[in-house]
Amino acid sequence: CLLSKSTGAVHIFTCHGFFKRRPLRRIFPCWGKKVIAISQQVKGHLINDFGVTKDDIILIHNGIDVNSFKPVLRGKKEESRFKLGLSKGAVIGIVARLSDVKGHVYLIEAFKQVLEKTHDAQLLIAGEGKMKDELVSLIQRFGISKSVYFIPEVQDTREVLSAIDVFVMPSLKEGLGLALMEAMACGLPVVGSDIGGIRSLIKNRVNGLLVKAADPKGLSEAISELLQNPEEAKSFGAEARVFINDNFSASAMVLETERVYTKGFSKCLN
Repeated sequence: CLLSKSTGAVHIFTCHGFFKRRPLRRIFPCWGKKVIAISQQVKGHLINDFGVTKDDIILIHNGIDVNSFKPVLRGKKEESRFKLGLSKGAVIGIVARLSDVKGHVYLIEAFKQVLEKTHDAQLLIAGEGKMKDELVSLIQRFGISKSVYFIPEVQDTREVLSAIDVFVMPSLKEGLGLALMEAMACGLPVVGSDIGGIRSLIKNRVNGLLVKAADPKGLSEAISELLQNPEEAKSFGAEARVFINDNFSASAMVLETERVYTKGFSKCLN
């Protein structure tokens, strides 16, 4: 922001999520000439919580390379599970940093309930963060350690997604959800919290299931429904892939972002 003021170069800011309403940010907002919001919910957050002018916000959804994320054959799924040390039971998975805002605690509690119906189910948690010790303690207290697997953050999420049967995003806040988009592009049935940018991705009972945030019982029921109804799960997964392919491609994101910066650069030259 200071460089922009001193040089005259146009400053463009991209908002990927939600900010705490700290007084300092209100006094020195530093939003830039234009602000790119990655979801309608993030745009609303900027307007309602920080008073950013509607006309200064440009909505450009994050996008992914849909050609790199594809459904995997059963043989590949078994191979991926073997590499990760998983057994043959159904795999419920999450890819996210181990932070309280991602809702791992509620997923673990929900998984405990899932095990009562599907005894050989497994929970795969991919990611790193400050909450790991707390999550491990919770799992031990529930007595489900043998059914839960932690792996570090991975460079290529396809390695993890190829082993998963049901992907879950139980976040309390979420700007959009890149890992969720990737899971949907892989044709996985998904369950997500009915909040933030997740609502932009999951259309309830069309391409996945939405549940209330911080609701272990609702999560467990949604997961169990998909595990016990494979045809429904397959249908949701197919719809999810089509939806991401049609609406959240990386090429569209790059093109729209380039237009914003090109316009800003031309103003700088003038």
